[in-house]
Amino acid sequence: MTQRIIDINSPNFLTEERLAGARSIEEVFANGNPLALEIGCGIGDFILQLAQEKPLVNFLAIDIYNKGCYKTCKKIDQAGLDNVRVMRIEARYLMARYLQPESLSAIYINCPDPWPKKRHRDRRLVNRGFLQTALHYLKSGADFYFSSDFTDYALQVADLHPTLPGFCNCLASPWETVPACYPKSKYMRRFLEKNQPIYFIHCRKVEFHNSPLPAIPPVYPGFRTAWSTVGHE
Repeated sequence: MTQRIIDINSPNFLTEERLAGARSIEEVFANGNPLALEIGCGIGDFILQLAQEKPLVNFLAIDIYNKGCYKTCKKIDQAGLDNVRVMRIEARYLMARYLQPESLSAIYINCPDPWPKKRHRDRRLVNRGFLQTALHYLKSGADFYFSSDFTDYALQVADLHPTLPGFCNCLASPWETVPACYPKSKYMRRFLEKNQPIYFIHCRKVEFHNSPLPAIPPVYPGFRTAWSTVGHE
């Protein structure tokens, strides 16, 4: 059952039509600051803290859920921030259609859907193909942050990075528990208050000297249906 779409009238909400009319995504911020991407902004707790900590970075926070985008915009508007734009769009579609190569200074992904059933794990967002794609849109020296409350998902992502030329690990081990200085979403805080660990991965894109970047894998419309027909939830 689908839910009623909530109209989002925030000046910080970026529609696909507005983005399509811009020369680049940087144009919507009207400055030359670095651009970072949060994939799966939820209700905006994490991006609010991060944008306040880093006022000289532009942030694009995306989610596929209308209500989450609405709540994120509300938080950003109330805080008076001008360095965040919120968009309802799927990550791979955004990259393939609107991002320029080497345009991102960072990607943040916090506690994405773990698809815990073994037969569903190919539906996870962060897999080898996604990381190969991300390399093309990250600048040299750009950061990739991933966190998960699901052990198997964290280990899967941690095992992938050493096999992908272009990423170097910034931690002393393949993964650590989420550091105290890292902003926490409401979901993450709920787990930590119950003494349940949040696994944290931080990698960085390095220069390629002896081999080209891996080819960008093809972008498929999704495991269920095309993005243009996704239900408004």
